[in-house]
Order: sequence, then C-alpha cells, then structure tokens
Amino acid sequence: MSIFGSEARRRRTGDPPASSARPPRGEIRRIRYLFRFLRPYRGVIVAAVFALCISAAAVLAMGQGLRVLIDDGLGKEEVSRLHEALIYMAGMVVLLAGGSFARFYLVSWLGERVIADIRRAVFRRLVGLSPAFFEINKVGELLSRITTDTTLLQTVIGQQASSALRNLLLFLGASAMLVVTSPTLTGFVVLMVPVVVIPIVVLGRRVRRYSRLAQDRVGDVGGHMEEALGGIRTVQAFGQEERSGERFGDHVEAAFRAALRRVQARAMLTAIVILLVFCGVGLVLWIAGTTVLQGEMTGGEMTAFMFYAVVVAGSVGSLSEVYGDMQHAAGAAERLAELLNEEPALAPAPAVAEPLPEPQRGAVELDRATFHYPARPDMPALEGFSLAVAPGETVALVGPSGAGKSTVFNLLLRFYDPEDGRVALDGVDLREASLEAVRRSFALVPQDAVIFAASARENIHFGRPEASDEEVRAAAEAAGAAAFLDSLPEGFDTFLGEKGTRLSGGQKQRLALARAVLRNPAVLLLDEATSALDAESERAVQAALERLMAGRTTIVIAHRLATVQKADRIVVMDEGRVVAEGTHRALMARGGLYARLAALQFNDGQKEETDAEAPRSAAG
Repeated sequence: MSIFGSEARRRRTGDPPASSARPPRGEIRRIRYLFRFLRPYRGVIVAAVFALCISAAAVLAMGQGLRVLIDDGLGKEEVSRLHEALIYMAGMVVLLAGGSFARFYLVSWLGERVIADIRRAVFRRLVGLSPAFFEINKVGELLSRITTDTTLLQTVIGQQASSALRNLLLFLGASAMLVVTSPTLTGFVVLMVPVVVIPIVVLGRRVRRYSRLAQDRVGDVGGHMEEALGGIRTVQAFGQEERSGERFGDHVEAAFRAALRRVQARAMLTAIVILLVFCGVGLVLWIAGTTVLQGEMTGGEMTAFMFYAVVVAGSVGSLSEVYGDMQHAAGAAERLAELLNEEPALAPAPAVAEPLPEPQRGAVELDRATFHYPARPDMPALEGFSLAVAPGETVALVGPSGAGKSTVFNLLLRFYDPEDGRVALDGVDLREASLEAVRRSFALVPQDAVIFAASARENIHFGRPEASDEEVRAAAEAAGAAAFLDSLPEGFDTFLGEKGTRLSGGQKQRLALARAVLRNPAVLLLDEATSALDAESERAVQAALERLMAGRTTIVIAHRLATVQKADRIVVMDEGRVVAEGTHRALMARGGLYARLAALQFNDGQKEETDAEAPRSAAG
C-alpha cells in the first residue's frame, strides 16, 4: 500500500481493514499453541508452581494466626499465646516472602525465555515463506507482530499467568476456609459470585475484540513508518515531508482511538468488579458483626472469616484484571499464531528428495510453464513458456516491461512454482529436489544490490557461510572489490551501514558479485547488473562479470540491448511467451519486436550524442 493510498478515509476513521473485518477468533484458548514452547521448560514450571503453592498456603495460614491472636492471645489475655501467635505470623510472612521471590524469578525467567523462542520461531517462519506472502502483507505490520505482540505475550507468561494461578489458588483455598469458619455466611458469598463473574465474561469479550483492533492499528503505524523512512529520499525529493507527517498522524490517531476503546472497556470491567466485590464484602461484614453480637461467632472467627472474605474478593478482582490482560494478549496470540501456521505457497517437498547430479552441469529447462501472480490472477505472467539453456551457455532475456523476464528467475529460484508445465535443472524437476539444493545451485546478482547492515566480510560470507577468510578475499579480488575494501577504515571488517550507505553504487554491485563468486553456482542469474552504474563503474563490474560467467551457465535479464550483444543466444519475450530467439545480428535481420526495441534504443542513443555535441560545435 502506498503512503498516499486510497484508504485515507478508513485510516482517518480508524475502521478495520478488510483483512480485519472478519470476526475475531482470539479466544483465550488461542494461547494454547504456546504449550509447545513451554514444554521444554517443564522443570522450571514445576518449581515455579511449587513456590506459588508455598506462598499461597502462607497467606491462607495467616487467617488462622489472626484467629488465635484475637481469641487466645487477646481474648483470654494469655501473653504466651500472644507470643506464639506473633511468632507464627512472622514465620508465615518469611515463608510468603521466600515463596514470592522464587515464584517471581522463575516465572519471569520463563516468560523471557519462551518469548525469545517464539520470536525466533516466527522469524524463521517468515524468512521461509514465499514472496507471494509479502505481496499482501506489509513488513512494518510483521515487525509489529514480532515486537509488540510478543511483548504482550511476555507480560502474560512472565507475570499474569502466575498471578492468575496464585489468585485462583487463593480463591479456592480461602473459599474452603470460609466454609470451615462459617457455612452460613459462606452461603451469602456464594450468592454474589454470579453477580461478579457475568460482567467479567461479557466485558472481557469486548476487551479482546478491541485489543485485536488496537494491535492492527499499531501494525498500520509501523507499516507506514517503515514505508516512509525506507523511501525517505523520495519523500524529501518531492517535498512531501509535511504530508507524510500528516498521514503518519492519521495512523497514530487511528491507533489511539482503537486503544482508547480497549482502555474504556478494560476500565469499565475493573470498576464494575471492584464495585460489586467490595459492596458484597461490606454486606458480609454487616452480617458477621450481627452474628458476633448475638454470640453465635467469636471475634477471632469473625476476623478470620473477614480475612478470607477479603482474600476471596481480592482474588476475584485480580482475576478479573488478569482475565482482561489475557483477553488483550489473546489478540496478540492470534496474530502470532497466524504467522506460525502460515504455510509456504510452494508445493510440499517430497519425502525423499531427488538429488541433483554431482558435479552439476547447469542445464536449465522450462517446459510449457504457465504462471499467474497471486496479486494478478487474471493476467498470466508466463503462458506456455519454454526455454532450454545448455551447460555453459549465456542466454539473454529481452522484451518490454511485463514480458515475464523476472518471472523466469522467480521460477528458477523456486520463489514460486508453475501452475502448469515443468522447471528442471540438469534434468531434475525442481519440485522433486530439496529447496536448499535448488537454491544452492543458483546465484542471483540483482540490479539493485542488497547490502546488509554488517561488515563487508559478513556480506560476502552470505554467499557461502562456511567459506574461509582466504576464500572470501579471493572472491573479492575476482569481483574487483578487494582494492576498495582494503581502503576502508577497518578493511573487510568495516561496518557498511544500513543498506550499504558507506559504499557507492558500483562498489555495492562488486560486493554483490563477490558474494556470487564465493557461492560458485552452477547457474548465474544476472538481472541487468550494470544498468544503474556510471560508465567507469560499469566497465569495472562488466570485467568482473565476464570472469564470473566464463564456462558457467548464465541467464541475463537485459533492458539495455547494448549489454547482450555478446550473448550466445538472445530470447525475445512478450506477454509471457517466447516470440523470437537467435543472435543479435540474426534478430536484427529478421525484424520484429527485437529490431523495434533496438532501433528505439540505438536511435535515442545517437540523438543524445548529437545533442551533447551540438553545444561543443557551437562553442568551437
């Protein structure tokens, strides 16, 4: 979606996008998929639960200490009993403190550890998905899921889950002690439970729904920021800083409104629960006081009962807050579960992959391949496309934009599989071989070299991580990159900045070539690797390319026809089909699309040269 897209009205109003319009599915049970991340840490969970039980038991035991303190220590004026009660209470406090420390540490460790595992699993899933997934999902939103959503889950696992279990134990234990202390008064407490639970369930569902929408709006904020900052040069070049800021403000306001609805529902849930719970406690206190005055209960028993009643009320109130947090996290759990359950669009790998021959020859074949991009299902990118490239042959693909040239590369690299037809390497259907083996057979040098925010050495190592430093240097020398890399402040270990901002266009391209040299592929794929370079850089890169292409199967996408005249064969494409093929001279003699493209380019080039020489002639 563009920065200034057609969804302005939706962004301003904060309405959910089409993808979020479906009924939310994030019930509490959606968090169950976390169990597989918790399973490796069963020992820590058992230790944390034991510590939690100890601290809960210490709290419940304090009620009996209060009863003894009032009835025996104060009521009977026995100093020894008073001392015993105080020592007992102090012991329970120490036990509570120790259990709480162990519980907090173990559960917090568990939360951090599990969230780290989830982030790793989500990222691994993302980088394994085909490009079709990223055609319809914004990178900024995906980043939001890995960061914001996992942080919400960390809160649940590292804090709220243990708090919920602790309050549940206190609720059950204190309820049992209420029955033991006074069954009659306990009946009044039981009558109030539905009055408290029903609002929790009803409002909790609203909290969950608003939480999902709020998280989607936060994802929109991240998506717009990533898009605007990623294209900052274009934004500034067209003077759109103010408008981009306004658009970002619209995203932020939509996120604020969505979050506010969640906060209002959460605040209403908390307020209603507190009101009902403590009104109930006041009523029970009045009834208990009347019972004491009538001699049916001692002061110590009433104190113990009220202590347990407060524990029950506090537990219910805390459980309502935890329930709200878990509903909030249920939206995050759903979004993460969607990513973890996302399957690549590629056909599943066979149980026993067919091995590629060793050594590889580099014979490439596309046989009547037909393919539609998911975003353009009505327009074939390739239709009945056939191409055979012999080992060591250099083939250039030319044609107008949209002819399907890049799609050929996408099918060879198995970013997509053809809907009909076959793509093979050395006679092996790519769908029958392992994906890792297929991609290891190719090296891609794109038009815009991708440089990672790392050192030059790490960028070259990306071609073959197990390569030695000597092989990395040899690859850099073969690509003509060693000289300028040695001149950097820290040589090959120099940090190159975000997207290689410390390098020129030609240097980036030679670094990408060094990566391809190090990979030593059977087939080299060149996507107009020199079109964006100046004349001097182009000559340097072209020389490195010729060394890399020698004796290796090479397929070149060419927009500038002057760069492909040395190819063994030129394949002319239009609307996803092969319309002609042959050498440059043969195609020019035949006429047709290639001759028209060549005439346009070469005539334009001659006109530019004439226009450039005209001022010099006038000056002379």
